[in-house]
Amino acid sequence: MINMLLNALLIAVREIRRNLTRSFLTVIGIVIGVAAVVTMVTLGRGATETIKGEISKMGSNLLILRPGQGWFSRGVDQFSIDDLDAIRTQINGVADLAPFVQSNATAVFQENSSNFDVQGTTSNYFKIGNWEISKGRIFTEEEVANASSVCVIGETIRKKLFENIDPIGQRIRLGDNSATVIGVTAAKGQGGFGDDLDDNVIIPYTALVRRQTGSQGGRFVSQVMISGEDGFPSAQIVAEVTLLMRERRHISLNEQDDFNVFDSQQLADVVTSSTKVMTSLLGAVAGVSLLVGGIGIMNIMLVSVTERTREIGIRLAIGARAREVLLQFLVEAVTLSCIGGIAGILLAYGLCHALVKVVGTPFIFDPTINIIAFVFSAAIGILFGFMPARRAAALDPIDALRHE
Repeated sequence: MINMLLNALLIAVREIRRNLTRSFLTVIGIVIGVAAVVTMVTLGRGATETIKGEISKMGSNLLILRPGQGWFSRGVDQFSIDDLDAIRTQINGVADLAPFVQSNATAVFQENSSNFDVQGTTSNYFKIGNWEISKGRIFTEEEVANASSVCVIGETIRKKLFENIDPIGQRIRLGDNSATVIGVTAAKGQGGFGDDLDDNVIIPYTALVRRQTGSQGGRFVSQVMISGEDGFPSAQIVAEVTLLMRERRHISLNEQDDFNVFDSQQLADVVTSSTKVMTSLLGAVAGVSLLVGGIGIMNIMLVSVTERTREIGIRLAIGARAREVLLQFLVEAVTLSCIGGIAGILLAYGLCHALVKVVGTPFIFDPTINIIAFVFSAAIGILFGFMPARRAAALDPIDALRHE
């Protein structure tokens, strides 16, 4: 059986080489189909990983508690430090949390100035938000308690204000106040919503609130950053925080929440699921061209059977069995489709390398989709090559020998 297959393969290769142009035109549909499927799926995987990476920049297992619904909180009571203490002590699965207060100001150092966001928080924020420090340090809990005039700046602010000067220990003006730079965060780049994550100055929230209100009491926390424990269901934390805040904000059963809890993991899951669905749909649409390529193979194989009728008749007359003829033409069809599959994978590899630079996604080589595409192309050869092969095997030797 093995010798029969090898002999059939050698004959198939000879026939393909004898009609190179026709063979090329036959497999072009398979090449395009395989290349389209592999390219779409590969780019889809790259886009999914890019989205996951952008969301992960916001923080690990991040939940954000905000007043109001959506991203609008005008006229709605903010949160207090007592609310944070309640979440810390009464909610299961909370690893860390930090208050977040935000304002706008102009930073000035010597002749350089820049408008930026001032973010007031605690040292926990750096861990929750996956911030790394490239120079200096973060502020301590003692500095938070004392409302110290210290700050950690982003990489964008460092470039705008200090250029080639070491910013550590330098004092910058923040509106009507000033602060000493004690650290610089490592660059994160663009966030998931297109904003520059490095264009900010982070100071103790106590210092920012004191400048805004003259005190540290009351409801001034515009966001509560919550980090869930690894493996703990974020949906459960969201549910418990919601119940606790409704109780603390005295919201009755028939009243709508005047706050919202943003779950980055749920967002990542939704976006990833949507991307996978779109990738599957695009891959399925691209896969239609594989069927078109299969029809092309069947058409050419039928022509080949007609051209080689006398050859088939001679083989049958000298003792070849019908199954050997069927196997011969089936191997030729599968060989053509496999050559098209390999060429399509190579073409997809080149296209992916070129397109990932254009769309800005990473190139993630997935052996599984390449193997599936190749196997599917071989299956197309079997499916669409069987009818011509069966027709060749069913020829009557006498009629075949009379064929002109």
